[in-house]
Amino acid sequence: MKIVIVGAGQVGGTLAENLAREYNDITVVDINEQALRALQDRLDIRTVAGTGSHPNVLVNAGIEDADMLVAVTSSDEVNIIACQVAYSLFHTPTKIARIRSRNYTDPKYQAKLFNDKHMPVDVMITPEQVVTDYIQKLVEQPGALQVLDFADGSIQLVGLRAVKDGPLVGQQLRTLKDHMPNVDARVAAVFGKDGAVFPTGDTVIEDGDEVFFVAARNNIRKVMSELRRLEKPYQRLVIAGGGNIGFRLAKALENDYNIKIIECSTERARHLSEKLNKTVVLNGSATDQELLLDENIDKADVFLALTNDDEVNILASLLAKQLGARKVMTLISNPVYADLMQGGAIDIAISPQQATTSSLLAHVHQADMLSVHSLRRGAAEALEIIVHGDEKSSKVVGRAIGDIKSPPGSTLAALVRNGEVIIAHHDTVIESGDHVIVFVVDKSNTKAVEKLFAVGFTFF
Repeated sequence: MKIVIVGAGQVGGTLAENLAREYNDITVVDINEQALRALQDRLDIRTVAGTGSHPNVLVNAGIEDADMLVAVTSSDEVNIIACQVAYSLFHTPTKIARIRSRNYTDPKYQAKLFNDKHMPVDVMITPEQVVTDYIQKLVEQPGALQVLDFADGSIQLVGLRAVKDGPLVGQQLRTLKDHMPNVDARVAAVFGKDGAVFPTGDTVIEDGDEVFFVAARNNIRKVMSELRRLEKPYQRLVIAGGGNIGFRLAKALENDYNIKIIECSTERARHLSEKLNKTVVLNGSATDQELLLDENIDKADVFLALTNDDEVNILASLLAKQLGARKVMTLISNPVYADLMQGGAIDIAISPQQATTSSLLAHVHQADMLSVHSLRRGAAEALEIIVHGDEKSSKVVGRAIGDIKSPPGSTLAALVRNGEVIIAHHDTVIESGDHVIVFVVDKSNTKAVEKLFAVGFTFF
């Protein structure tokens, strides 16, 4: 695939990094030559300096025979015009745009605006909404490090840290069925202190391991209780930062939780208080110890640091944890900071660009992928793939999972057939039309997984 990415910021850079490992022909366009140089030093990609909505710049980037344009600059308008130019002049097959303004994404206008007659954007990505949804799932599943939906939410992949008082900790995975005879679940991967462990029946879960498992949504809490003592549902949330993400999260959760937002801008705090119904809005700094003590931070179930400044988020989180907040979740854009902080005083480090990149990746892969999720800040991936073909044209249709030669480090963990969740076992037979959930411990093997599910020419 030949892909032109317009925008070398955090989202564009992370996307280029993900795609450069798997695809040969990536070109990144940006007006910031320094950002382009930094990318080129790290990755095997082409770069073009210039405004990504200008036709001559896109021609220099190779748009004339590109399969896809991904416009992810910080300007909605540049992204939209880049898609328009790619469609009108070069008939680019797939055009993806990052659109942040709610004026464009408002359901009243969106369908009328974004179509081939008007603004030819095939896929719209709204990073703030993607990150908000990601955080909301973490709040709704106390104790989880990551929660991902598949097959319209009927099945979930959950990552959590096993702790020594969990019934399954110190035991082999094969005993999972003895502990929960009426619940079907599959451990997709285990990450211990020595790295990834491909799970088998003999695998022993140790205290501190990161465990990813798949189960039907209504069984998730039961499986979590096997790996760690269940945490009480959260009630009191304190959000630092009333920007787009903080506001969207408060709006989504304020009817079910007791929420306070701390916002340093007086004007923005006033705006939030007008737009939110039940949330308490505080004008001040999230790094102000007196303010946090006055607002009973020690009684907060979760402190969420969601400003657009990594350093402020980290400092506020460390302070909140020291003052007694039960759980701390922190938005950290810099991957170096995220790796340093996760699992210490900060319980969960949330990477906004990784969440956004996950929502883009499904449109780039060649198999019929409905969703692709990055896990552990990009090291692993979880894929939802629709199976096509028949026994002649497909390597998987009509075959039991135990007979399929899967790429190294990949686990076919579950499937959904006609709305029914089926946890995968060695004798489960794959059928055409199944939605399969595949966990790939090392994302460099994602390409091999695509080939496994690709349909041969006889199908057509």
